[in-house]
Amino acid sequence: MITILSGGTGTPKLLQGIVKVTDPKELSVVVNTLENNYFSGVYVAADIDTVMYTLSGIINYETWYGIKDDTFITHETLKEIKCPEILKIGDKDRAIKIQKTLLMKKYPLSKVVDIQRKALGIESEIIPMSDEKSNIVIVTDNGEMEFHEFLVENQGTPEVVDIKYNNVSPSPGLVERVEESDMIVLGPSNPITSIWPIISINGMDKALEKSYVVGISPIIGDAPVSGPAAKFMNALGHDVSCLGVAKMYKNFLDKFIIDIEDIAYKNKIERLIPEVVVTNTNMKNIKDKMMLARITLGEIL
Repeated sequence: MITILSGGTGTPKLLQGIVKVTDPKELSVVVNTLENNYFSGVYVAADIDTVMYTLSGIINYETWYGIKDDTFITHETLKEIKCPEILKIGDKDRAIKIQKTLLMKKYPLSKVVDIQRKALGIESEIIPMSDEKSNIVIVTDNGEMEFHEFLVENQGTPEVVDIKYNNVSPSPGLVERVEESDMIVLGPSNPITSIWPIISINGMDKALEKSYVVGISPIIGDAPVSGPAAKFMNALGHDVSCLGVAKMYKNFLDKFIIDIEDIAYKNKIERLIPEVVVTNTNMKNIKDKMMLARITLGEIL
């Protein structure tokens, strides 16, 4: 069994490669829930939906958010009647979110996600990191902001001073699943707001220390492939580099994968982590994704 810790962009790209080179039934994906919230009356679990849409083959590859070839009639109508949305939600995407919102009146999030992934024909297990409500605050030079207020309304432009979020309990069976897995993969998602919130869940650190763990750096050179990771790492005092990520994960990793552009860091990282692999981590096409997947899963393929 392979368990992958995931956020909403970099790791789903890797997932596309992993399901091509191994049995999807042997895969569990633990997904960050830190940014979940209600928008326009529906429950939005953006990272979970991105993972679901990726594994079901319907993800919008242009944005890595929402469903490909979706329409936006409801979104545009809301704008016309002077009720604009913070998020641009497509009509098919909204249907999934409406179902999630309705089901959550009866079931916890983990059960709802399991119902939805089965309905979408997904063979891999998808596990929200927690069933509890998460809260994240981005402290900026313009004051405190909610995550989407910072990222969408303000386009991620304010300077980030600090990031605060609450600790939550793991979803049922999550820690046990990690302990039972043959391999844990820390995906190439934002280390501050995607991966570390999962690691910081009660019991997860000890479970990871007992497991074989592989990590992939989301940083190439001095910048993330996408998203605000650089600002977030700087705000919390981490060097924006693969070495900075390695220092964050060093207590858990058995193998760390960095990009060929960062080969100069290899010797320094080897002092922290037993095995360091240098390869292309910039996944531009399915061949890149499959190659990185094979390198990631090398121990058990």
